[in-house]
Amino acid sequence: MSYRSSKPLSLLLLAFTLFLASACGRQGATAGKTWYCPMHPTYTSDRPGTCPICNMDLVEKDGHDHAAMGQPGSEAAGAEAPEATAAEAGHAVVQLTAESARLAGVRTAVATRERLVRRVRTVGTVLPDERRLYRVTTKISGWVEKLYVNYSGQFVEKGQPILAIYSPELLASQEEYLIARASAERFVHSQIPEVKKGGEDLVAAARRRLALLDVPEAFLAELEASGKARRTVDLLAPASGFVLSKEVLEGRSVEPGMELFTVNDLSHVWVEASFYEADAPWLAVGQAATLRSPYDRTRAVEGRISYIYPALDAATRTLRVRFDLANQGQRLKLGMYLDVEHQLDLGEAVLVPDSAVLGTGLRQLVFVETEPGTFMPREVEVGDRTEGRAQILAGLAAGERVAEKANFLLDSESRLRSAIAGAGTAATAAPDPHAGHGSRP
Repeated sequence: MSYRSSKPLSLLLLAFTLFLASACGRQGATAGKTWYCPMHPTYTSDRPGTCPICNMDLVEKDGHDHAAMGQPGSEAAGAEAPEATAAEAGHAVVQLTAESARLAGVRTAVATRERLVRRVRTVGTVLPDERRLYRVTTKISGWVEKLYVNYSGQFVEKGQPILAIYSPELLASQEEYLIARASAERFVHSQIPEVKKGGEDLVAAARRRLALLDVPEAFLAELEASGKARRTVDLLAPASGFVLSKEVLEGRSVEPGMELFTVNDLSHVWVEASFYEADAPWLAVGQAATLRSPYDRTRAVEGRISYIYPALDAATRTLRVRFDLANQGQRLKLGMYLDVEHQLDLGEAVLVPDSAVLGTGLRQLVFVETEPGTFMPREVEVGDRTEGRAQILAGLAAGERVAEKANFLLDSESRLRSAIAGAGTAATAAPDPHAGHGSRP
């Protein structure tokens, strides 16, 4: 039988003794005090510092049990077990003491049912009211002898002469009318009713021909009074307004249908504004909006939607909407930009602070405080978000309380606890790799 040296064993015992002595020295240095993480109470230290998980400052224990906060294996874990099945996948219920919640900055708010109104701002452009646009044309050929309207932008009154035209056709029609009148005067004393009526019909037809060629009524009255045909005939403005375009010069020949002037009545104008595609379902004819000029914010006018165009702009994915506005004093100029502020009524809905909703990729989560200090992660369906509030379509009822601040800390804690619980379950369910094997001799 051989004997091994006992020297290595003696060295090992000596090292272990020194380790215990140094550990006892460290514990003595802190006089038995312990520091813990408010968010991860199972992590403790014998000296001040920061938590290696969340970097929060460690807090000195005050003699109360801060470890039982829903961690796996603690007494609180048994309290949350019935609700654990209701937590979302990958998350676990979080339980905090009042002190831990205060230190973490957790703040809650109550979900309310209110009418949600979203304020939308866009830009509109002043355009002419197409129903008040007039094209001045002629039904005959001829030459422009004189222009009474000489430039674009000139204001004209309805019935005001705008040009004098010489037309052989008009001159011939005047002479035919005068001849018909002279013949009718001779037939007026005829004893034959048919002859008398034929003369009257001839005069009426000749006069109607001149009227259909846009000869003014005043001109016909003068023609009847004087009995002499005039070389030129004045064409009158069809409406009051500003001349937007002038396409004719003195001495120029004109043809039937040729556009001579465009006159626009600017007492009313259109304002066209574009809204994003997402706003389209909430727009309706008759809704009111406030319109302001960028250079005069103190003056605002109210306009109502008069028309919604049936197609989106393919390039900008916006929908055009038209407002009708009275333009007193022609303050609104064509092409001017206006700031449009419109309020979309989205109806009643459950509302929470926007900060209460956490986006986790494909899901939206809120942390519902089911009991004081107990926060359960719950998936919700979020609708519109506006002015710091989020519309909850499903997953939350009015009156429930949700965390609106420190949500990210709650989310990280919930994920960590879920991961720890999953790891513990996996370790329990894992088979013993040495099961079935005998012990080695």
